[in-house]
Amino acid sequence: MADLNAAKGKVLWQDRKHILWFPIGTIKYTIRDDERIYIDKGIFNTVSDQTLIYRVTDIQLSRTFGQKLCGTGTVVLVSKIDADHEIVLKNIGKPKVVMQMISNLIEETRKRHNMIGKEFFGSGGHGGFGGSVMMPPPPMSVDVGPDMGVDMDGDGMPD
Repeated sequence: MADLNAAKGKVLWQDRKHILWFPIGTIKYTIRDDERIYIDKGIFNTVSDQTLIYRVTDIQLSRTFGQKLCGTGTVVLVSKIDADHEIVLKNIGKPKVVMQMISNLIEETRKRHNMIGKEFFGSGGHGGFGGSVMMPPPPMSVDVGPDMGVDMDGDGMPD
């Protein structure tokens, strides 16, 4: 079967899940110049997933003692928008280099599209562009006379 991602653009980085220090796992990770991260899992039955790189809000690196000995590590990309909030690049080679490369790609992509990080952070938690939604100001009383109270503590009742 032909690789479905072959016509998507130039490969910037590619690796497989390592077993010890050998890249022979059934999970293939690819970053292309079309600003996406591709993850292909399986041999006979393949599941492919892709994420736009600018949606990543946090990058984490973890390395066990065994991974350090083998020169591998696990990079976790956190996204607040996608259905899967964590994209795990497990047991990849040169994880510090990959982590720095992904961080640089995220910044370049956001600059190219005139995006800033606050578009992905909101008070609503996961999912949605909470930080970019403008909320209307609270209603103000137009006529404040001696018998009209003012809500000073914000509970909706005149004080």
